[in-house]
Amino acid sequence: MPTTSLTTLLIDTASAWNIQLTSTHVEQLRTYQDELQRWNAHTNLTAITSSEDIIRRHFLDSLRCATSWGASLPHTLVDVGSGAGFPGIPLKIAFPALHITLIESVAKKVAFLTHIAETLKLNDVTILHARAETVGHQPPHREAYDVAIARAVASLPVLAEYCLPLLRIGGRMLAPKGASITDEVAAANTALARLGGQIIAIEPVTIPQLEPRTLVVIEKTVATPGVYPRRPGTAVRKPL
Repeated sequence: MPTTSLTTLLIDTASAWNIQLTSTHVEQLRTYQDELQRWNAHTNLTAITSSEDIIRRHFLDSLRCATSWGASLPHTLVDVGSGAGFPGIPLKIAFPALHITLIESVAKKVAFLTHIAETLKLNDVTILHARAETVGHQPPHREAYDVAIARAVASLPVLAEYCLPLLRIGGRMLAPKGASITDEVAAANTALARLGGQIIAIEPVTIPQLEPRTLVVIEKTVATPGVYPRRPGTAVRKPL
């Protein structure tokens, strides 16, 4: 698809979600795409490499989260297992007032996140080379965020143990998922009950020419017990 058509797709789809992308936003996203493709040629950051797929599967899938974080713009957002910066960086580009924290345990991806934040001159971006289980016990981050997002990281019970300890009471966890999530949602009930969250919506996500997707929206209702998250790796080996 020609570049002009991809730009139109990006702007029009975001606009349908009441997200208005300016020429500055589009230029930043274009630079992001170029740098991602350039780095990916020598550093494995993502399996999604074509311009068309980056716009649909990375940029638009990330921006869709903004329609589900509540009635007003959040002040703080944490992206757990950020990878090459999704969904955190596209959301920061579209909403510059956001204070975002990107948590990533893989050094080469942390290097890219640092590079792209500097290249795009993004302010109020904190990049942590760490595990979510460790960050969840650190006072500056525990129960400190309005929104926590984790995409393509783990199953819903595991994501809940990573994300809910980071959220303030009343904050929201957003988990982009595929179309078939009935079993995953059922398996998450015990984890949510223990961690202080409840599912408030399972929303369909429609992106042009992509398979159906969903977004699970979870609200933090009570404080997470201090024993969570458990030690690194435990949530994956022994999900709640």
